[in-house]
Amino acid sequence: MPAGPNGSASPGRRRFLAVGAAAVGAAASAQLWLPGAARAAEAPLPEGVFSLGVASGDPLPDGVVLWTRLAPEPLAGGGMPDRVVQVEWEIAQDERFRTGVRRGTAQARPEYGHSVHVDVRGLRPGRVYWYRFRAGGRLSRVGRTRTAPQPLSSRTPLRLALASCQNWQQGYFTPYADMYAQDPDVVLFVGDYIYESAPSATALRRHEGSGEPYSLVQYRNRYAQYRGDPDLQRMHAHVPWVVTFDDHEVDNDFAGEIPQDPDKQTHAAFVNRLTAAYQAYYEHMPVRTTSIPNGPHIRMYRRFRFGRLARLNVLDTRQYRSDQATGQAGAHDPSLTMLGAEQKRWLLDSLHGSDARWNLVASQIMMAETDLLPGVGKKWYYDAWDGYQAERNALLAEFRRVRNPVVLTGDRHLTMISDLREDFADPASAVVGAEFVGASVSSGGDQDQAAFHAQWDPLKGDNPHWKLIDAHRGYHLFDIRPDAVEARVRVVDTVRKPKATARTLATLRVSDGRPGVRPA
Repeated sequence: MPAGPNGSASPGRRRFLAVGAAAVGAAASAQLWLPGAARAAEAPLPEGVFSLGVASGDPLPDGVVLWTRLAPEPLAGGGMPDRVVQVEWEIAQDERFRTGVRRGTAQARPEYGHSVHVDVRGLRPGRVYWYRFRAGGRLSRVGRTRTAPQPLSSRTPLRLALASCQNWQQGYFTPYADMYAQDPDVVLFVGDYIYESAPSATALRRHEGSGEPYSLVQYRNRYAQYRGDPDLQRMHAHVPWVVTFDDHEVDNDFAGEIPQDPDKQTHAAFVNRLTAAYQAYYEHMPVRTTSIPNGPHIRMYRRFRFGRLARLNVLDTRQYRSDQATGQAGAHDPSLTMLGAEQKRWLLDSLHGSDARWNLVASQIMMAETDLLPGVGKKWYYDAWDGYQAERNALLAEFRRVRNPVVLTGDRHLTMISDLREDFADPASAVVGAEFVGASVSSGGDQDQAAFHAQWDPLKGDNPHWKLIDAHRGYHLFDIRPDAVEARVRVVDTVRKPKATARTLATLRVSDGRPGVRPA
């Protein structure tokens, strides 16, 4: 069934490269590929209509979402005529499309920025496929994707890349070049795909426009600029992505329908901004049509299955949260919620009903404690789970009854790898899981490592659950097997140049049945 809140999904590794005979039973909009089949009548379109590339996402054992957006003038609203355009798509067993599997026609509609989201079904589990689009006499680049393994598969390994926080103005997206070389089965992106900040005259790469985006056209232009990065575009075309958003896709540190600066943005104005931001997000992400926004609301929390090896629960920690606390008493307030009642029930049902060896939780916001005050007392970031401690502690207590919970996080612009304890107020409380806060792709730029450690190392004694902290740019790469999750922290030497040298900073492991993180 679709990978909505009750769906399942998963991709597979090189072990699934062999592709068999053409599958049958495609989705209603598709048909078997017949070489030489007549194409729909085409009206000519400008060159560069596929300037934003192609992508795939939300993989299932029998299907995947294929994405593109027609935009010959990507930084000027798209540049498409105000009419529906027919877009042909095809998916094949080989890169040269000699053995077709499915083909069909989708509509690129102006009200959705001429984006295309094709939910292809009838594919075979654990296989690699190639795909492309054609419109108005123009042909897109070729993309590659993978379907999930068989639902009952339990021993097929999975390679997952965790990425977040890519600020155009603060650096090139060089970590994606190394990620491409590592060839993961799926990319999990947990937020801050764009930044809403105004252009800076001193930025390494200046944002388009003249200020922050507020309207739909302005958000479209900002996404189009980011989508133009060659390393990001190539990675999207290489493997399927599973995505969710954090704050900068809309407005820094927003909570529900409350902006960061309510004295400057009225509620009505911010609702309009949310509506524009969520629509632009949908238009540029390889997600199913179940995520089409309804005004200032978009359904993004959902789950994916990688056989019986792993279940991935993707959270939305922005739309349903209470406004941030402003002091320590508020951080302990049991009425504050990060998830909202419905999403929290959904998550607990998913965790307790799972038959997977590994139960992964994609949380945009850091779950482990960050005590910023050396010595006696506590000081927290209230935008993170530290600001919602009653709900966090209740969730961590539930982790004791969940097999191998591992939380995958972004937001912090740092690598922060931690044990998850049932009660961070008691350092002797039980370890119930592990959390990997991934390094940012470019946000923060090339940090001064000596200055970082001078600031953060004195806090290690107050945060004994930290296993590794670091300030390089990069991503995390996970090899998930039945016996263990092996995590490699991949970092680059710079994001200030279009090319960079990558290396493994550290390798850590979470073992089956042993909560917490250990050196590999």
